[in-house]
Amino acid sequence: MQGVKPIRPSRKQLAFLDWEFGVFLTFGIRTFYEGHVDWDGKEMPLLAFDPRDLDCNQWLETISKAGARYAVLVVKHHDGFANWPSAFTSYSVANTPWKDGKGDVVREFTDACRRYGVKVGLYYSPAEWNLEARDASDFDRYFIDQITELLTGYGRIDYLWFDGCGSENHRYDTNRIMRTIRQLQPEILIFHLWDPDTRWVGNEAGLAPWPCWNEMETKSDGMQMDGAFLPAECDCRMRQESWFSSEPDEDTVKSLDDLMGIYYYSVGRGANLLLNIGPDRSGRLPVKDAARLLEFGSELQRRFAYPIATLADFTTEGPRCICRFEEPTRINHLVVRERLSDGERIRAFQILVQPYPFGEPILVFEGKNIGHKAICQFPVVTTREIMLEISTLECAAVLQGLELFHVTGA
Repeated sequence: MQGVKPIRPSRKQLAFLDWEFGVFLTFGIRTFYEGHVDWDGKEMPLLAFDPRDLDCNQWLETISKAGARYAVLVVKHHDGFANWPSAFTSYSVANTPWKDGKGDVVREFTDACRRYGVKVGLYYSPAEWNLEARDASDFDRYFIDQITELLTGYGRIDYLWFDGCGSENHRYDTNRIMRTIRQLQPEILIFHLWDPDTRWVGNEAGLAPWPCWNEMETKSDGMQMDGAFLPAECDCRMRQESWFSSEPDEDTVKSLDDLMGIYYYSVGRGANLLLNIGPDRSGRLPVKDAARLLEFGSELQRRFAYPIATLADFTTEGPRCICRFEEPTRINHLVVRERLSDGERIRAFQILVQPYPFGEPILVFEGKNIGHKAICQFPVVTTREIMLEISTLECAAVLQGLELFHVTGA
């Protein structure tokens, strides 16, 4: 990528990167059929769907308190069940016992998102178990009809999350689909497929590679994406195996240490983190998962809410930004943000400290990309001077933020 002219992101993509952390909510008919797996084809009669204590306010209050800025609800998974009363399928909430068929999970979710100031995301699986039984043009029409319901009936939708699983052998009328979506909601962000604004990181472990460039140089899902600015999103489960609610694996809820590691490997490498929790059959977030999510949010606040120094405390000397302290200071984290409005320009950087009480500067961290955010962690060192050196570029011209921390217990 060295020497290539940077590609500018859209305003929407910059906003997406500022969201940083979201929660994925996997909920639907399969919540009530524990043990079923993708594409097993087992019948799941609608009679079982009855989340009598459904409380999307509990979901979103917890998500908001944890500091997540967006939430993505599964509105239709591969089984075809619609979490809203769709006019284009009988396999929906309208034909379940829940609220005598008058309920609408999508309505309650979108209302709660706005009540708690959380960005609205909807997951929609283009593929279904019965996809092969449909004529291709009929399936595209059904697809567009349902997406139109979602994009015209629930106000502004910030994020549309398309899962590519199961679509490998089906040819969609992608031009028509994308044209419809962009016309209905011009401000929407689309994940992963066809005309994406964001991309999948490539695993479901929440881990981004290093470096994690925003500018694509390879093909994605059969489409040539060279020259595209596509921020990565890292999705992962709160529990070890299950996306949907599953009682037997409650003991696999990730520890706080696990979640913090994932955060450093995702947000700390310039990507977004999307953490899944499956609401249970009562319609609430499971107690243990919700508590761990809140604990995670509290730990993020403890570590990163109160910096020792910020960008305003650094002076610029050519390719170096330098912070000097009056007294010896212990540090072990530098959080760096690149100004991405003109594209991703930083290709290499170093962090050095001046030994106390004297000596030549020593290297404590070396990296390649910064992107939206690089969390640079190194063993605790006492110093009166820390330097960020950016290869070949004027430091002040390419930085959006600098924050210095001494994080205990990290």
